[in-house]
Amino acid sequence: MDMIYGMQKAIDYIENHLTEQIDYDVLAKQSFFSSYHFQRAFGMLCGFTVGEYIRKRRMSLAGAEIASSKTRIIDIALKYCYESPDSFAKAFRKFHGITPSEARNGGILKSFPRLVINISFKGGKDMNYRIEKKPEMILTGFRSHFTGTPYGDERERQEESLFMTTRGKQWFINGASDNKNKDTYCVIENVNDDGYDFLICGMIGEYERENLYTHEFTGVDFIENLGLEFITIPETTYAVFETSRQKSPICDYFDLLNLRIQIMTEWLPEMGFELAEAPELAVYHWIPFSERHVEVWLPIKKLNNMIV
Repeated sequence: MDMIYGMQKAIDYIENHLTEQIDYDVLAKQSFFSSYHFQRAFGMLCGFTVGEYIRKRRMSLAGAEIASSKTRIIDIALKYCYESPDSFAKAFRKFHGITPSEARNGGILKSFPRLVINISFKGGKDMNYRIEKKPEMILTGFRSHFTGTPYGDERERQEESLFMTTRGKQWFINGASDNKNKDTYCVIENVNDDGYDFLICGMIGEYERENLYTHEFTGVDFIENLGLEFITIPETTYAVFETSRQKSPICDYFDLLNLRIQIMTEWLPEMGFELAEAPELAVYHWIPFSERHVEVWLPIKKLNNMIV
């Protein structure tokens, strides 16, 4: 209830300030959550980023105003925070599929209604978890920039494509890993309106990391071309959840997504936690000839400003 109330309050704030520059820190305060937690929770609940929602609402209202009034298009562009006619026209065409001039002459427009979050009863389903303080970890992997939010169909398509087209890099990391189960660590970081970074990593030992680019040690000279990097995961307290175990060669992505939604909308607010400012991880346990599952690692901290 607290999360739903806070999110709706933030959405109402957006609606009342669509013709102004919106400060995300001020916006987050309306929801009673930190800016970091708010933006991720918004993406999870709504299916798109805060910036996407603001842009779509502005374009929806601008289109209606162009079609129903004689106000100059440049004035409408300025009203909805576009600094030039060109940037406005480009955004307008991307959203509506037509130019502002065509909209004024009777073209077909798109509508994007304001969000209203409805309350429904949830819960009643067991969630097994553990809370662990993880020491600092140094992972080795490679990154790709994904668009959209980290939860939903867009991520599924992009993640599948990345895994299918980078097998050589994955084989190399697994071969160098000192983890006997060859666990794959997927890291999500730098979440913002432009998307987020998604990294596929493994746990390589310190000795191997120090000599990774030493030709005399490895006997090969192609490693530099793999685009690998070392990712430091700071010491963090994580809530760890597991998907159901299955013998399928790949995980059930919807099982993973539904678990992530349940954690965000039920477990976090119920237990009085919010997301901490640290990377989120999904650890893929692909144990040969065994049941496979995914662990979701959410960085957490106690929520200080609980709504009463």
